[in-house]
Amino acid sequence: MKKDLITFIAIALLLTGCSKKGSNKPEETADAGNQPKEEATAVINAGTIQQTIQGFGGMNHPVWIGDLTNDQRAKAFSTTNGIGMSILRVSVPENSNQFAAEKPTIDAAKSYGAKVIATAWNAPASMMDNLYLKTSSYAAYAAHLRAYNTAVGGVYAISPWNEPNYLPSGWMHGTATEIANFVAQQGDNCGAPIMAPEPLNMDQNFINTYLSNATAKSKTLFVCGHIYGKTPYNLGNIGKSVWMTEHYTNSSISGNDWPNAMNAAKEIHDCMNAGWAAYVWWYIRRFYGPIDENSNITKIGYVMAHFARYIRPGYTKISCTANPTTGVYTTAYRNGSRIVIVAVNTNAAITYQPFSIGGVTVNNFNRYVTTSSQNLAASTFAISNNSFGINLPASSITTLVSY
Repeated sequence: MKKDLITFIAIALLLTGCSKKGSNKPEETADAGNQPKEEATAVINAGTIQQTIQGFGGMNHPVWIGDLTNDQRAKAFSTTNGIGMSILRVSVPENSNQFAAEKPTIDAAKSYGAKVIATAWNAPASMMDNLYLKTSSYAAYAAHLRAYNTAVGGVYAISPWNEPNYLPSGWMHGTATEIANFVAQQGDNCGAPIMAPEPLNMDQNFINTYLSNATAKSKTLFVCGHIYGKTPYNLGNIGKSVWMTEHYTNSSISGNDWPNAMNAAKEIHDCMNAGWAAYVWWYIRRFYGPIDENSNITKIGYVMAHFARYIRPGYTKISCTANPTTGVYTTAYRNGSRIVIVAVNTNAAITYQPFSIGGVTVNNFNRYVTTSSQNLAASTFAISNNSFGINLPASSITTLVSY
């Protein structure tokens, strides 16, 4: 009888799912025979503040490829039905007759609360000599930038050069010293705060040389650059916020290609983990971008939404284990008592990921999941004692927003 009672109790314990760990397994389970493996905990410390996030966005260039439509603007910037972009990047045409082409989308982006940043590819031809800005034209070029800013109703920041260190290009070149000299002399006369030096490869030597001009540094709102050919990295204590202002992952395949979209998810994670404040895609509307030519949000767009919709300007990145599990990448953000976690699972199998949170009390999460077959699929769950674990679907991105 005693043996039978012990057997009965053991079976009952198994049926009720009890375990020596207290059964903090997630509410969802994997298919039989494909049970997820429990991995190391992603430790979040809400009290350890890192960079302030400025936003996520993309480029509009009506002079080159035509303007966004009203529908495309809503899909780009709306936080309810769109991607939720909070940054619009635009161009400064060298021909002042084209300034007005930029204004409709600038006004629309502002109406959604987005910051607008503007980049000049070239000064007017009369101000350049062999694709370099003439020193004698510094004042005239500043006036040109100021006229643009006035014509479009004002931008958050303006970049006088685009990839000045990319010498094979057909646009205006410049050394870091030359750009710093221009900003030191004319930075106050360009109509908007200066963002610079915007080099290719986020070239730190170029950036450091630029910042070594103390006057130019004092007139620079934030440092910016592009990561073509460069893995995101921490620039160290340079005394300025860092924005990644242009990149795309692959211009030869559709924005709906899921492996490519996952590459974008990992890239945004890397930029945030490098301590950068912003991530800006190249064209907003392009077949390989966040919105396709038929005005549909693509998989890349939904990946961007996992960050842009829920991590708004002014949120701060907080300490979080960046790579707690092989193939899993996590970052966390805070706004008051609200915590946002983004988890990218690059594994080909479901992965069970535990989390622990310190520095703030969290009881419930809204969860949004995008995979190759679903977009921002929503659900909710409760946690206890500031720790929990969830199954991350194979090849997926998940955003958790506390409430």
